[in-house]
Amino acid sequence: MHLLISNDDGIFSPGIRALAEVASEFGEVRIVAPDVEQSAMSHAVTLSRPLNYHRTPLDKFAAYRVNGTPADCVALGAFHWEKVDVVLSGINLGLNIGNAMWHSGTLAAAKQAALLGLRGIAFSAPTAAENRKYDKIKSYLRQVLNLLLHEFTMDLVNVNFPLNPKGIRWTKQSVRHYDGNVIPGKDPLGKEHYWFTVIEVEEVSENTDRWAVEHDYVSLTPLRLDLTDHQKLEQARSMILFPK
Repeated sequence: MHLLISNDDGIFSPGIRALAEVASEFGEVRIVAPDVEQSAMSHAVTLSRPLNYHRTPLDKFAAYRVNGTPADCVALGAFHWEKVDVVLSGINLGLNIGNAMWHSGTLAAAKQAALLGLRGIAFSAPTAAENRKYDKIKSYLRQVLNLLLHEFTMDLVNVNFPLNPKGIRWTKQSVRHYDGNVIPGKDPLGKEHYWFTVIEVEEVSENTDRWAVEHDYVSLTPLRLDLTDHQKLEQARSMILFPK
């Protein structure tokens, strides 16, 4: 099995090393990742300039760095490797749950795989997991890979790990709140600037990704590329769009 690995934290992130180490137990691994951090880039692709693709020493793995976005990396990785079976993205330094999915570069790499007709799986964990070297996560990562790599009916799955997993749950996306927040401030010269940050979200719904992680379960959320609200579409079809 050929496993292409990418991320949005950059090729030297400890998360991508941890993912590659465990993934190499399931097949041949190749890493293609951004040369610098590309967090929150969503599904941006580079159209205004050419991209560079350079071999980069990274432990025992074949690795390449790209001066582009996570989606760029997956596109180039699939182009250069004759056969890619599954694209793995992460392990992201920070959770990608709820509405964070919309701007996640980690998830975008997995989505790019699905757009190319491949399977994509995105992995994220709390930032504090970096200090633990992912030891408590790796055993659950093996379980998740063993499950999903052999599940051929799911083209796109978003996986989030708590710090101390005690089990695995299938979940849905938590969309009850959007936790983005703009904080105004001033630089040392008195000029106004703005930080885009997040605020605490309360009252999460059970069986959502956010609920699962807060209760120490690994969250597995199957996703699809079709954004159509099919229920609303059926309702809309009864409307008269061009009355006489």
